[in-house]
Amino acid sequence: MIKLLIIADDFTGALDTGVQFASEGIKTRVLVYNPCEKLIDDEDNDTDVLVIDAETRHLSKEKAYKIIYDIVKKSKEENIKFLYKKTDSALRGNIGSELSAMLKASNEKSLPFIPAFPKMNRITKNGVHYIDNIPVDKSVFGQDPFEPVKYSSVKEIIKDQSSIETIEIPVANKVLAKKSKGILIYDAQSEEDLQNIGSQILKDNMCNIMAGCAGFAEVLPRILGLSGNIQSKVKLSEKLLVVCGSVNPITKRQLDYGEKYGFKRIHLSPEQKIKEKYWETEEGLNKLKKIKYSIQESDCCILDSNDKDSDNETFEYANLNGVSVEEIRVNISQTMGYLLKKIIDKNVNATFLVTGGDTLLGFMEKVGVNELTPICELTKGCVLTQMEYGEKIYHVISKSGGFGEENLIKTLIDLLKSKEINVG
Repeated sequence: MIKLLIIADDFTGALDTGVQFASEGIKTRVLVYNPCEKLIDDEDNDTDVLVIDAETRHLSKEKAYKIIYDIVKKSKEENIKFLYKKTDSALRGNIGSELSAMLKASNEKSLPFIPAFPKMNRITKNGVHYIDNIPVDKSVFGQDPFEPVKYSSVKEIIKDQSSIETIEIPVANKVLAKKSKGILIYDAQSEEDLQNIGSQILKDNMCNIMAGCAGFAEVLPRILGLSGNIQSKVKLSEKLLVVCGSVNPITKRQLDYGEKYGFKRIHLSPEQKIKEKYWETEEGLNKLKKIKYSIQESDCCILDSNDKDSDNETFEYANLNGVSVEEIRVNISQTMGYLLKKIIDKNVNATFLVTGGDTLLGFMEKVGVNELTPICELTKGCVLTQMEYGEKIYHVISKSGGFGEENLIKTLIDLLKSKEINVG
């Protein structure tokens, strides 16, 4: 029976949040939302936490509002007691419209919103959101070529998409939240702050609807009384294939570090990453053979959709071929997903690291899978999942583009060489 419904706006975000429960042994499902299907099916009879990817990150604020509103309404019809709107920890996407939709559809008077993720150095102080002590609009997320964050004030980010009332809640003020209506924006600078906020929300009986990133999701099992049996170990292939569809500078630095360490890095040309049909040509099939050989002959192989340093060849190629900026984003995620499917169909034995929610979803669409089972976090922000495809089980590590230390890939290789991963 579903006790908690989590609604995310992309698939890596759904996994980042769902793994907080799965790693505790709590029965958790993570899948892509289909508006044509029932919210809950027969497989959910023994599921405690249902996480759905609503895929609203890149939609208009009006379309995102309607989707979230409809999901929340369906959840009320299914008598799901607790709802959590998972938001991006850098506040990208339709934050204001989606929180507004959740509050309106739920008929609750207030929605506690805790955007901080202290473990990832993402905090909220005096209503301003910081990434590594830099206001979010001045960070790398403010320079994102596809979805830049325009404000550092959480209230301003919400106001840009919604006229709903917002109240800033300082950490020390335990009375203001209970007396207020609208979206309640909580400051938080530490794990202790998150724990204290969770305890206060529980005490004030404000748990029916909540919102925040994967950071506050870690608190939810305790305050909602969820628990389960933890799986002990999982065996993985020692070889790592990195499929990078993220343009985030944090991910780029991780790839640079991996290449300097000696891992094989393959920069895909604009045609190879924008035109899916390339991989059916004779040239593409020969390139695929070389990629398979590189995977087999090295501990780690990186397929990189980023241009080389100082190059701008992808946008130049797109301009010459009439491809818009939005089409670049969509085409790359679809083509990278298709390429990974082709590799798997070649019976390559590897653990797959996919960076970027769009790329992960593109891959899932190509293999006809709408659900991944989260197992545990290998490192903060890197979620180990398993997937069934063609009667085989594959292990996929998902990572949001903005997560992880510079030496992330080497860290993952060291974990894979340990042969067994401890869970829990």
